[in-house]
Amino acid sequence: MPAFNANRTKWGRTRPIFNHITNAFSASTRDRYWKAAPQLCNAGAMTQKLTIRRPDDWHLHLRDGAMLEGILPETARHFGRAIIMPNLVPPVVTGADAAAYRDRILAALPEGADFAPLMTLYLTEDTDPNDVAAAHESGLITAVKLYPAGATTNSASGVTDFDKVRAVLEKMAEIGLPLCVHGEVTDPDVDIFDREAVFIDRVLDPIRRATPGLEVVMEHITTANGVAYVSAHEEDLGATITTHHLIINRNHILVGGIKPHYYCLPVAKREQHRLALLQAATSGDPRFFLGTDSAPHADPAKESACGCAGCFTATNTMSCLAEVFEGVSALENLEAFTSINGAAFYGMPANESTITLVKGDPVEYPAKIETGAGPVTVFDPGFPLHWRVEA
Repeated sequence: MPAFNANRTKWGRTRPIFNHITNAFSASTRDRYWKAAPQLCNAGAMTQKLTIRRPDDWHLHLRDGAMLEGILPETARHFGRAIIMPNLVPPVVTGADAAAYRDRILAALPEGADFAPLMTLYLTEDTDPNDVAAAHESGLITAVKLYPAGATTNSASGVTDFDKVRAVLEKMAEIGLPLCVHGEVTDPDVDIFDREAVFIDRVLDPIRRATPGLEVVMEHITTANGVAYVSAHEEDLGATITTHHLIINRNHILVGGIKPHYYCLPVAKREQHRLALLQAATSGDPRFFLGTDSAPHADPAKESACGCAGCFTATNTMSCLAEVFEGVSALENLEAFTSINGAAFYGMPANESTITLVKGDPVEYPAKIETGAGPVTVFDPGFPLHWRVEA
């Protein structure tokens, strides 16, 4: 076998992401990875195409109006279905609201697009359990979304007193309608980096104990605590993981100057938490699945003294994920994470259609998407992407 030369092999192109993924390991652990990496990456390089079931996005922000029209094609190009977040202004709180929003989404779809929006309702303390049940029975909604009031963008109408939504949660458990949860407390005495762990103890676990049979999705988990909680339960609990939380930690936001386009909620955490997410996402465990939380904001709203939270990843998510999964020699589990596990949790069949990812020269993707609401910066993973979705 020829001597390994990082400048002449596919490993030379893969090393940036491999280094990024392992940069927090101990020196001895990292050395073991360096020794194995050329063989892993050269073996993977022999397969230049990867065909998987068409992926789904189980947590997506499409916004409305001109922004919806501008960014919807970015998701519809690669994804078959998506759980659509209801935090518009005003929020999507009734079945009638969801029907009207779905109509606007379908009207904005590019001609010939094979994409189905899966609608949700925004849970408030005034939500009517009967309206929820009727919307579910009609096939209009796929889930209900719980926002603790003040936790994230447009969450002011969210829940402050969880006893006031108990009847809705009990009805959802009865009819088999999942609850999607933004898992952070908003107590000002809780550090922003601890909000998820505290939410599990104070809110989520008590809700699940009080409502047996309620199916819950912990959305966009960001901590080892979240991974451990989901991993400890066999039934009625799953979690989405975003593209960007597999790639960035809090240093990427803060070191060397503020990076507004890496700022999101829940905020990225320490490297040890990113590595826990990476292990969960790439493991093939059916409890973990993709929810990009792709959240567009026009650049002026991000690049300001009080910038909005959200990373826009719809454009290059599949390229990013293929690079990340290849970097830890887990491409065989990419389909499970993006295309199988989420559908199974929601009791839906996987998509029949497929997409093909092709490895080659670095992918050129737009730095910004121009919309009628202003330019939206596309997430930059910080390393070259060699996998593209074949047209």
